[in-house]
Amino acid sequence: MITLKVKRERTGPVIGRHPWVFSGALIKVPEGLESGTPVRLEDEAGNFLAQGYFNSYSQIAVRIWSWDANEEVNEDFFVRRIKNADELRKNYLADKKNDSYRLINSENDFLPGLIADKYGDYVCLQFHNRGIELWKENIIAALRKVLKPKGIYERSDVRTRGIEGAPQQAGLLWGEVPEKIKITENGYKFWVDIIAGQKTGFFLDQRDKRAALEKYVKGKNVLNCFSYTGGFSVYALGAGAKKVVSVDASASAIKLAEENIKMNKLDLKKCGFVCEDVKNYLFKLNQDANADKFDVIILDPPAFVKDRHKIKEGLMGYKKINEMAFRALPAGGILVTCSCSAHVSMLDFRHVLSEAAGRARRTVQILETYTHGIDHPELVAFTEGEYLKCVFARIA
Repeated sequence: MITLKVKRERTGPVIGRHPWVFSGALIKVPEGLESGTPVRLEDEAGNFLAQGYFNSYSQIAVRIWSWDANEEVNEDFFVRRIKNADELRKNYLADKKNDSYRLINSENDFLPGLIADKYGDYVCLQFHNRGIELWKENIIAALRKVLKPKGIYERSDVRTRGIEGAPQQAGLLWGEVPEKIKITENGYKFWVDIIAGQKTGFFLDQRDKRAALEKYVKGKNVLNCFSYTGGFSVYALGAGAKKVVSVDASASAIKLAEENIKMNKLDLKKCGFVCEDVKNYLFKLNQDANADKFDVIILDPPAFVKDRHKIKEGLMGYKKINEMAFRALPAGGILVTCSCSAHVSMLDFRHVLSEAAGRARRTVQILETYTHGIDHPELVAFTEGEYLKCVFARIA
């Protein structure tokens, strides 16, 4: 194992259990280190700090996965990590009504750079960088040992890989994976396309927000924007909504949303499906006096801010869609609005909502706020891992 020295004035974050060590915090990094190489971190006096893997010669030099000096990194190491993460989910989430969850949430489950989502009997993996990718075979072997899945599929087609010079890739890693996987979430059934769907196929991080929606929709007209495969739509119909319209720019997502409605034996006569850009749909909704009227609007867009250089542009996008939603809702109406941009804090998001409400001349009360679900734990020091914000608001 390679030993790297951390500068005296830069040991604080490591001691505080932050999982990243930046290149500027290290006294010297030897040439020729392969991404993924195990490293031991010490202070200038030679005292152990942590261990992890060499990430790259770019900004984040080391990603930490252990603060135990005696822990050996081998297949058993990955078995322990996966078993501990799975037990956490089984203790607090998994039951007969929930067979799918995020199994490994990267740094927050002490396997930095790795995402593992469990969908019933199948697992979908994302390797976000070359470093964790070096351990792919060990991770696959550990998953097989702990979960005994029928198939493991890779969706390492994320843009973060490109930042560190790793090519995007996807494909079957082990076993067999069907074209669509049927999962159960809070008793509802959903089809998940892990091969061609967004991210790993389904937004597991919205489970608790979908459940929270149910109390607001009975007898109401609901508009689900950026509906994807209809998660919020299924919950709304199941909770007694009068009508639910799902809007998404993806025709394949809209088709799967309709299939999910049918699979849950919900009334298709209460549904509308619109394949259209949400911004255009909301604009027409406010311009046409004869357009449908909605009591509840859900905005769950993709990340508008993908890097810190586009924060201003992304915030403007959030402001525009929320302003249009505020204008379209009646007094007493409910807006469920989300941001999954890691570069936008909850405070930033509230400021955007305040500005949007002011422009729409509406008074808004926040009823509930949510972040990640229970299967997306967060290391307290790792604020960079925060991304999801969800606000339930009422037009006063």
